[in-house]
Amino acid sequence: MLDTLLNDLNPEQLSAVTATEGYIRVVAGAGTGKTKTLSRRFGYLVEGLGISPAAIACMTFTNHAAAEMKTRIRSLLPGQDLGYICTFHSFCVALLREDCHVISYPETFTVLDNTDREDILKQIFADMGITSRQLTVQDEMDFIAVWKGTHDYVATFTDPDLSRLRKLEGEAKDLKHKVLWRFAYETRKAFGLDFDDLILFSLYILRTDEVTREKWQNRLEYIMVDEYQDIDGDEYALSELLAGKHHNLFVVGDPDQTIYTFRGADVRHILDFGERHPEGETIILTRNYRTLPPILSAANHLIAHNTNRLPKELNALREGGEKPLYYHAPGPQAEAGWIVEKIRERLEAGDRPGSIALLYRANHMSRSLEEALIGAKIPYTLYNGVEFYHRKEIKDVLCYLRMISAGDDLSFLRTVNEPRRSMGRKRIAFLREQAVSTDSTLYETLKQHLDAPLFRNTGARNYVLLIEALRREQDGLTLTDLLARLLHESGYEEYLRLCGAQERLNNLSELKQSILEYEMQAGEDFSLAEYLRMAALFTDLDRQETGTVKLMTVHGAKGLEFPTVFLSSLSEGSFPSRKVLTKEALEEERRLCYVAYTRAKDRLYLSDSAGVEGGGSVRLPSRFLFDSGTDNLDFVVELDPALMLPDVFSEEKAPPAMTFQPGDRVRHPILGEGVVETVDLARQSYGIRFDLLKTCRSISAGMKMEKL
Repeated sequence: MLDTLLNDLNPEQLSAVTATEGYIRVVAGAGTGKTKTLSRRFGYLVEGLGISPAAIACMTFTNHAAAEMKTRIRSLLPGQDLGYICTFHSFCVALLREDCHVISYPETFTVLDNTDREDILKQIFADMGITSRQLTVQDEMDFIAVWKGTHDYVATFTDPDLSRLRKLEGEAKDLKHKVLWRFAYETRKAFGLDFDDLILFSLYILRTDEVTREKWQNRLEYIMVDEYQDIDGDEYALSELLAGKHHNLFVVGDPDQTIYTFRGADVRHILDFGERHPEGETIILTRNYRTLPPILSAANHLIAHNTNRLPKELNALREGGEKPLYYHAPGPQAEAGWIVEKIRERLEAGDRPGSIALLYRANHMSRSLEEALIGAKIPYTLYNGVEFYHRKEIKDVLCYLRMISAGDDLSFLRTVNEPRRSMGRKRIAFLREQAVSTDSTLYETLKQHLDAPLFRNTGARNYVLLIEALRREQDGLTLTDLLARLLHESGYEEYLRLCGAQERLNNLSELKQSILEYEMQAGEDFSLAEYLRMAALFTDLDRQETGTVKLMTVHGAKGLEFPTVFLSSLSEGSFPSRKVLTKEALEEERRLCYVAYTRAKDRLYLSDSAGVEGGGSVRLPSRFLFDSGTDNLDFVVELDPALMLPDVFSEEKAPPAMTFQPGDRVRHPILGEGVVETVDLARQSYGIRFDLLKTCRSISAGMKMEKL
């Protein structure tokens, strides 16, 4: 077994796999066998050292990555319990299931996804009469997320006395805080935890309860963290805390692929790992098994322009290949047409549609590509639309299942009138009023008032009878059978058939298949509550479809690879985004472009289009094309030299730093004082409204001005 684990590793991978003790950082470049190294190290700990798999935690960020890890380790260690190979959120679900009693939460707590949070806030807005002019749901969600990250709020949110949360709502001095405390009340009443809560509540328990902390530190002798460049401060704290006794922390990541700072990721965690753990070891993997040399040369040349990184250059082990092909199209339609033409060439050459990915910087850039693909009758899957588990019919059925498992208000409101049971606003308002007065759920309140005249001639009684019957019988049913009973007896599936909603029925069939697959994987350990928690953590990219061309953002493609990759809309202001105003942000945009390049195995196509932006500025090719080295690219058409002036694109003559922000007051040596209204990175200029002039002026960033 040890020969199988070690004999096909390169020297750097072998060093990483056999370095079992202490703090170890593995800097693994794209395509260098990161997953292989992690899975082999897990196997080496078990087979070589005799460590129990239950004593190892291996955490990553996506369900797809965790599933791939499990598959590989199962092939190495058939028949063994694999312990904690999961995402950070899934690990925290496991911890909370075992120890949430510390904060007076039941084991049957509900995991709230983003759609759940939005629905709760929409209902709160309706109850409070809040309009979009006063506050938007997204602004409140952002406010709550930031507030949670800067306050030790868990003790307050978990207070068993719900009246305290209503009191805090009443004492709030502004609308955002008032909504915050109502949100806390509604989620606490349902014992609901959103994604942030899963980690923050786990950290709170580990920090405040010594018995629980020692239990988990004793249990987990080896902590392994994948994609370490993407961790935020809380995930960093969690991994360090879990490793606090045995001091065995093995982290794998690539600073050059840090692209999630908008979610809280901090590249300093992996860059400063050696300083924080000077007794530790760093191993760098640079042998690339994925990408052909010409593509890798362009990627290496591109990322070398960043300064905030650990210097390394990937070395291609494959041979041959062609340079990335770049097309500067006369317009967006021509760009999309060229991409479709190249896709046709690949399909005629025998490539599968699923081997081709079309990437772009932002979701709105997919429109012209979709139109061209539809016109060419090329099947595609858009991974930036409504995620599978958030589609209405799927969410409806999951909420029905949640009614059986938990009976929270959100699930009740989603299901009680779907299909229609004459449970309109007046009856729901009555239930809300009664539920608030007794701190009860809407469902329990309905059960207590079923005989009230208000609920005669409605479907309320049949609804309650259905939920109660399935609650009693669920332990004797498989999840597949439970779902079948639910869809039939609720009338939901028949309702969709009568509506002629075939696509929605097809989605229900896919849900049935996912539940069947879950049962097969979980074996005797399956449960309804566990399945619901798992479903809440899934994303659209956990679907693997092989029969269609894939369209997705570069962020969505992280961790994936494709034989053929198209990267479109490579224009200044689009990629890099015009919102980039600092050197740090520009370096992240360059890392994002690097991630796009290194998704490609065999062929990389790059494109942009000429024209004029909405603001009137001329659209120019992205600086990242020139950062890649013009010698590393093939050009479909020769570029006008004016589009690639060295003083615009060379690192030696970089554009002036954008030192001012909107709202800054500045003094111009001739025009006097004024206020910065806009910052245009693509044009390297400021829009300034000067006190002595009636209209705004566009001033070059190179102009010397004083900030007041």
